[in-house]
Amino acid sequence: VFRVPKSEFETIMLENVRRDRRVRAIAFPQKTLARPVVIDGVGLHSGAEIHMVLHPAEADRGIVFRRTDLVSQGRGVSDIPATYDHVADTTLSTAIGNEAGTTISTIEHLMAAFSALGVDNALVEIDAAEVPVLDGSSEIFIEKIEAAGLEKLDAPRKAIRILKPVVIEDGLKRAALLPGEGFKLFFEIDFDNEVIGHQEIEADLHDPFFADDILRARTFCLRKDIEAMWAVGLAKGGSLENAVVVDTHAILNEEGLRYEDEFVRHKLLDAVGDLSLAGAPLIGRFRSYRGGHRLNAAALRRLLSDRSAFEIVETGRRERGRMAEMIAVNAPVYAPWMI
Repeated sequence: VFRVPKSEFETIMLENVRRDRRVRAIAFPQKTLARPVVIDGVGLHSGAEIHMVLHPAEADRGIVFRRTDLVSQGRGVSDIPATYDHVADTTLSTAIGNEAGTTISTIEHLMAAFSALGVDNALVEIDAAEVPVLDGSSEIFIEKIEAAGLEKLDAPRKAIRILKPVVIEDGLKRAALLPGEGFKLFFEIDFDNEVIGHQEIEADLHDPFFADDILRARTFCLRKDIEAMWAVGLAKGGSLENAVVVDTHAILNEEGLRYEDEFVRHKLLDAVGDLSLAGAPLIGRFRSYRGGHRLNAAALRRLLSDRSAFEIVETGRRERGRMAEMIAVNAPVYAPWMI
């Protein structure tokens, strides 16, 4: 990773200003919640009633989950950073854990909401081992966070710029993180089911309509798989209120689908949540074919295990009158999880 000394960094910025004194380089600030957000709901797999509170957090804290049912045993037991190196399981959802063996599962829908809204720092207090499923999408998380509002922090936002392709393959399944500007995602699925079939979608995380177009898509399952999940103690809280259930020839939900291609949209939602475990926004592109939580996690881990594949940058904009454009400035420090 190329780290610019402070003096050199300042010299670069001064030279840019000298070229055109009308240009100002302004770093985007980190954000947190303006006030706590209370969320109650049922766990998709546990079926348990869950109480969760999203709290504001200081700059460079990142997203941290805290098991309040274990808090009396100490932070080493109860706290889990939401970062790729704490992924503990990717079976049907994404779970993170710590060295004490404490885990929190089904975090991807909440993490996707944080990512889309630009929330960099938050403390998530929860009294169970699973995030509530709510309606099976990120929509309610989005609504509650937006109602609480966001607060800018006095610290620049950092991002991870992808410098070279990283590809994970498993038979026909494939996931790739590639260089590019902004953060665009392409997802393709191919199910042996006539209702789902082949679907593909491309979206830009920075599109102002991303939350409406992608994060309202609900989780789904095949009816034939439900009994198998019950047999191993999963999907105890699943219902037609929080998941799209697909039979051989039809959707079982009376209201039907929110989108014709809701299935691939939800897979894209999951990917946004999984990739947010980078600990900072990604700059580049993501492509997946028949992928899921496991491949998402594997691609991210491979990227961040290779220091030549990425660099840490400070996000900002260059203003000229009313016009503004996105820039990325080499940051002199690492993101929180790399310190």
